[in-house]
Amino acid sequence: MSVFDVASRAMSAQMVRLNTTASNLANARTDYTSEDKAFRAMRPVFRSVVEDNLATVDVDRVVQTDAAPQKRYDPTNPIADPDGYVWEAAVDETAELVDMLETARNYQNNVQVLQTAKSLILETVRNQ
Repeated sequence: MSVFDVASRAMSAQMVRLNTTASNLANARTDYTSEDKAFRAMRPVFRSVVEDNLATVDVDRVVQTDAAPQKRYDPTNPIADPDGYVWEAAVDETAELVDMLETARNYQNNVQVLQTAKSLILETVRNQ
């Protein structure tokens, strides 16, 4: 496994994380008819992978968080129950935006690793 493999695996894992966050944000502020049907935020679970004395990361699975949907009184909502309540998606938008920024930075760091490795290889080839 090369530095390119390590960085590309890490970038792939960050893309899954970013897509999961985007899905969570897309479902935020959505109302549902019951607690069971309400959307709950998703999170990727990473696992370390060691090959040839190099460690990287892969996505093991994507899991649903334990966050509970909130019941809200909104009798004008067309999907409200007979008592006038709807269930909001269990997504913390602020936490999702922070996660998105962190994910983007991690992805950019791996891009920089690839650019540095490429530059070093090109410099080595030029000097021979």
